[in-house]
Amino acid sequence: MHRFFVDNAGSSGESFLLSEEDARHALKVLRLQCGDQVEVFSDEDRFLAEIAGISGDRVSVRFLSRLADTEPSLKITLFQGLPKADKMEWIVQKATELGVVRIVPVRMARCVVKLDGKDVDRKRERWQKIAREACKQSGRCLVPEIAAPLPLSGLAGEIRDCSLCVVPWEDCSSGGPLAVVRAHPGLDSLGIVIGPEGGIAPEEIALLRGAGCETMTLGRRILRTETAGLCAVSAFMALCGEMEE
Repeated sequence: MHRFFVDNAGSSGESFLLSEEDARHALKVLRLQCGDQVEVFSDEDRFLAEIAGISGDRVSVRFLSRLADTEPSLKITLFQGLPKADKMEWIVQKATELGVVRIVPVRMARCVVKLDGKDVDRKRERWQKIAREACKQSGRCLVPEIAAPLPLSGLAGEIRDCSLCVVPWEDCSSGGPLAVVRAHPGLDSLGIVIGPEGGIAPEEIALLRGAGCETMTLGRRILRTETAGLCAVSAFMALCGEMEE
């Protein structure tokens, strides 16, 4: 079923206009007609709706019933060391599908990419759009926030907002996701720090540990930066029951 976002959705029977972009997509690409049913998301709510009216390029939808929430109970923030090329777009898309609530790009010592000025705004706007589209595809109610890039030294406050923050690190030889979950029963919010290509420098690990992060392993194999975060998110979601019906 096709999915759209609207702002400030109300209750069953109410009608709202789709955005210009979504209306254009509904009419020109999907060829939707009055009476066709769609899913509509607003804030953290999900509705079954129908196309109620079409006038020129304007499309209104009427809510029929509220649908089950698809958001995970475990709230994961991904702190991602800035990778090269377009890898960040892939990470944002897939992390959104997996259920993360926030993605924070992090500037680290071994980052090759240097973003500043207009590049930051342009990239962040594109990442946010990718997250929004990934929510539509995956049926999520809540679009993750893509934060402005931070230096590693600026993560202390962000880390404190999580019940627990972990750092997968290739030099850590014990304590994987299962051990972490067993040591922290009832975990409700989690930060995961992932290094860029080349990994996290020892002095950065020391800084993160000093801020309260726990180092952990993702096994005996070395994972690429675009794989490691998605692997960790998937593991924690599964272990915390978020991949069950």
